[in-house]
Amino acid sequence: MDLGNPDLYTTEDRFTMWQEYVANDAKIWSEPGSSPHGFWSLFSHQDVSAMLSPKAPFTSEHGMMIGFDAEKPDNAGGRMLVVSEGKWHSTLKRLIGPFLSRLRAPELESVLQREVKEIVERMKAEGTTDVALEVGPRLPAAIVCEVIGVPLSDRPRLIELTNHAFGGEDSSFNKMTSGVAHSEILFYFFELIEERAKNPGDDLVSTLLTDGRLSADDVLINCNNVLIGGNETTRHSITGAFHIFQAFPEVLNALRDDPELLDTAVEEVVRWTSPAMHVLRVATEDVTIGGQDIRKGEPVVGWLSAANRDARLFPEPHAFRADRKPNRHLGFGNGPHHCLGAALARIELRELLRELSQEAEAVRLNSDPRWMRSNLVQGYQSLPVTMEWR
Repeated sequence: MDLGNPDLYTTEDRFTMWQEYVANDAKIWSEPGSSPHGFWSLFSHQDVSAMLSPKAPFTSEHGMMIGFDAEKPDNAGGRMLVVSEGKWHSTLKRLIGPFLSRLRAPELESVLQREVKEIVERMKAEGTTDVALEVGPRLPAAIVCEVIGVPLSDRPRLIELTNHAFGGEDSSFNKMTSGVAHSEILFYFFELIEERAKNPGDDLVSTLLTDGRLSADDVLINCNNVLIGGNETTRHSITGAFHIFQAFPEVLNALRDDPELLDTAVEEVVRWTSPAMHVLRVATEDVTIGGQDIRKGEPVVGWLSAANRDARLFPEPHAFRADRKPNRHLGFGNGPHHCLGAALARIELRELLRELSQEAEAVRLNSDPRWMRSNLVQGYQSLPVTMEWR
């Protein structure tokens, strides 16, 4: 079976498949197809954690998703944060990290509160809202635009482009293909970089440019990395929060009655939605994981979404428990490539959960969720809801 086939992940049957693989500690080799030379798959929390361990002999420099390997590497390898290692990876983390850390939370708080309140007010006015299209993308895009330094006047356009670019292989955004949208985003960043080179500010683009170690192309691909990382996963956790409130209606009352549950609930949203479906690494030497020998140069995929429903670590893994502790989910990865934007994702989710718990009585689905056709992102193509407000 080619586990890179995106058709495997368009229904909730994927959970049954993953449950079987996790329970059996499966290690599966997929022959060439979605990947040029095949790849190994790991599913259990223990195996995926071992692969992502800081001391594990794996590299991300050839690429971090199915389709890349040592013989067909990602062209951004060794230059872009998510596909770099060693000293350069540390350099990029030091430059980019402060813009995505919890230290930025006070500066972003007013933007965050304004966006969440506007989302709620718009939903109240509309009656029925497809949150996958109209809510999920908006909050993370607004925060990422603030971090990167996108002017307010340009943000609606960039948010629209991210919708087109990240809509999955069967995108419902039919005005343009995802490839065209990605090209438009890169062209926009090129123009923004030219402007910041002339008129620097205190934003991420200006910081990367003035450092002196990055070319304009390096700045472009790393800003694109931040945009994708900040949008493509958090948007589906935000959408998934509405799905959770519908599937587990007691959660809204629990958060309203005990706001101290918000932080643990945020972690559980990330675990339960698990938008980053997989990460890929390439072995830098012969290694054995969970009894499976992996040869130097072979690609290995860790299925984060499967590991996050490993019943050995997460009792009742398919249930949402707002008070789940401990919660050692891998929703933000692990090791040196732990998601730099995790802190921002957490504060975005926390503010949304807080506001909804105060304002909403219940969430009703107008139709079943439609899932993206993707092997990389466990995301919603459509989730139309009707809210009952307090």
